[in-house]
Amino acid sequence: MNEVTHNKIVSFIWGIADDVLRDLFKRGKYPDVILPMCVIRRMDAVLEPTKKAVLDTKKLLDDARITEQRAALCEASGQAFYNTSQFTLRDLKSRGSQQHLLADFEDYLNGYSPNVQDILENFKFRNQLSTLSKADALGTLINKFLDPEIDLTPAGIDNHAMGTVFEELVRKFNEENNEEAGEHWTPRDAVRLMANLVFLPIEDNLKSGTYMLYDCACGTGGMLTVAEETVLSIAAKHKQNIQCLLYGQEINPETYAICKADMLLKGEGKNADNIIGGAEWSTLSHDAFPSSDFDFMLANPPYGKSWKKDLETLGGKEDMRDPRFRVMHQGEELSLVTRSSDGQLLFLANLASKMNHTSSLGSRIAEVHNGSSLFTGDAGQGESNIRRWLIENDWVEAIVALPLNLFYNTGIATYIWVLTNRKPAHRQGHLQLIDATQWFKPLRKNLGKKNCELSEEDIDRILNTFLDFEETPESRIFLNEAFGYWKVTVERPLRLHSQLTIKAIESLRFASGDEEIRSALYEEYGDDLFTSFSMIAPELDKRLADWGNDDEASDDEENGSKKGLPEKKKKKLLDPKTWERDGRLVETAYALRAILGEKLFEDHNIFRQNSYAALMEARITLPAVELNKILKVVSWRVETAPPVIARMYTPGKGKVKAEPLYGLFDATSPTGRPVIAEYEPDPELRDTEQVPLLEEGGIEAFIRREVLPYTPDAWIKNSATKIGYEVSFTRHFYKPQPLRTLEEITADIFAIEQEAEGLLDGLLKGGAL
Repeated sequence: MNEVTHNKIVSFIWGIADDVLRDLFKRGKYPDVILPMCVIRRMDAVLEPTKKAVLDTKKLLDDARITEQRAALCEASGQAFYNTSQFTLRDLKSRGSQQHLLADFEDYLNGYSPNVQDILENFKFRNQLSTLSKADALGTLINKFLDPEIDLTPAGIDNHAMGTVFEELVRKFNEENNEEAGEHWTPRDAVRLMANLVFLPIEDNLKSGTYMLYDCACGTGGMLTVAEETVLSIAAKHKQNIQCLLYGQEINPETYAICKADMLLKGEGKNADNIIGGAEWSTLSHDAFPSSDFDFMLANPPYGKSWKKDLETLGGKEDMRDPRFRVMHQGEELSLVTRSSDGQLLFLANLASKMNHTSSLGSRIAEVHNGSSLFTGDAGQGESNIRRWLIENDWVEAIVALPLNLFYNTGIATYIWVLTNRKPAHRQGHLQLIDATQWFKPLRKNLGKKNCELSEEDIDRILNTFLDFEETPESRIFLNEAFGYWKVTVERPLRLHSQLTIKAIESLRFASGDEEIRSALYEEYGDDLFTSFSMIAPELDKRLADWGNDDEASDDEENGSKKGLPEKKKKKLLDPKTWERDGRLVETAYALRAILGEKLFEDHNIFRQNSYAALMEARITLPAVELNKILKVVSWRVETAPPVIARMYTPGKGKVKAEPLYGLFDATSPTGRPVIAEYEPDPELRDTEQVPLLEEGGIEAFIRREVLPYTPDAWIKNSATKIGYEVSFTRHFYKPQPLRTLEEITADIFAIEQEAEGLLDGLLKGGAL
């Protein structure tokens, strides 16, 4: 089909929307009618020659009471679909009343095969019929699609050309409704670049055979279509016979219907069956292809979109066991579960989990993400673990920064991740960053937020930069480890003074929390709270039920609202065990004070030892957690105090040795004997350092150089060390603007002064006049 005929058909169908649907539907709803009607008319035309054969086969099958009829009916129709209704669209032209037409048209639709029913259901096409019928527009719509001016029969337009027409209509509707287009429609220039990044690097190795292509967020199927066209074009160029099997998953019902319809219109019935979708088919929580590997994968998943519902379906963050998102890596189980507010990197993990590890070509992946995919997530968190898993497996070939405003509904920075599990030798162990942000062609008219596009020259320039694999101002090449770091927790010792003051001891009466309420209750009920709680419990219950609703709060009562206490807080305040415990703490603290006095202890270790001895002397048994509570309340931080010892070890041959860098120090016990001590860390002084994996000398050298000169008592909490990965384009491609010279600045100041003096002279002369 030539371009003139193509444009004529597209324009005619496009015009039907304005001719028939104006004032009945909003413009954004036009595709809900036009696209399914386009599908129906094409299928009707394709099935017309075999209509009688299908009806005859249907009768034979029914008479024989055969329930599984699909294969036989498809064979009779010669297609991957069929219609067992008695009608064709042409039969419906002669209906005299809208009611009769609507009933027969619904019967006609019900005759289609299950795969077409799936498309119509997800288009929600039947929902539009009532509006069309009431407005007497259904017959007009059918007649328009039967107009001889456009020939949608196979004789007039082949499957490929029909698919092209359909895709052009989808594109035009999406661009017109550009505020929504970015969700389901990736600009064709970006898709062409992605397809070329996937296929061109291996074009010499593509051999005749069948290849499986997959898009985990396929939208209207544009990426699959362009990818197939690209690989077939390369195959033809190299005289190879290649067949593509297309697979896709899409949660949005309408775009899923468009994608599946497009496959059927192209005569690709098998590929249409491989497109799975609808509201229940979320890729993250309901993988449609759990046991499949794919040769080539492309996707533009949603970014910045919550996946909380999927997370709950999968069992929550802690109980998630989906093998796509919990992986074994270098002997360690990594959780790839990201924040519930943004699941975009999980789509990349999903693709990576479906790599083909047995074929010579392996798998190649291109996926679009926004900037948060590069750096969001701390070491050990899901996002960072995904980057670590991909980079340490040496699967990431390149990341390409795209121009701003390339997509329809977002102006933010976007990036293409290019992955393969068969890196060529010269790329192994390395990752290439390409800054293509300045390679674009401005659009004459914006399409939503899209104000530029990638011309063929721009795409070629990016591809050549990728294939050349050389250092340039726009291409930087790094060892994989350059993006990794250790997140190291650095501790410092807790240093305390201690003193058993009455004020500190009295505060223990409210150690269970809610100090303000407990203090008020103590003023009202006194020691009965600690010694006779059961006697006052009923009265206390009533008091707390009305807490905050006193006379002063009458305004709230008039408005019908009562403050009250949260049930959880009230329940704790009515728990006698909390009051008994707090009373016991006060009693014990006063007993310690009676023995130790109010002496200031400048070494908390000695104070603690003396407290143990005092408890034994007073024959008081107290759980360690309660004693620690007392010791904490009567102590405070002092920078010059000796460190608080948490554990002590006996030094000696074959025993624990001092390693100050890892928190084992030579020290003296409160009794004066030499020990190896672990100090209690001070949470307020805790810090973290980010140490590059390529740091010469590793973590120890970094800490000795950057930390110990300033905090010599610091140590590494080795068990808390985590590995993280992040990618910073800004750091590697930042081009600082040269500072202006002093002479230039002086000249500007002088010029401003001269201008100001001139204005002042003018004002003074004007005033004199």
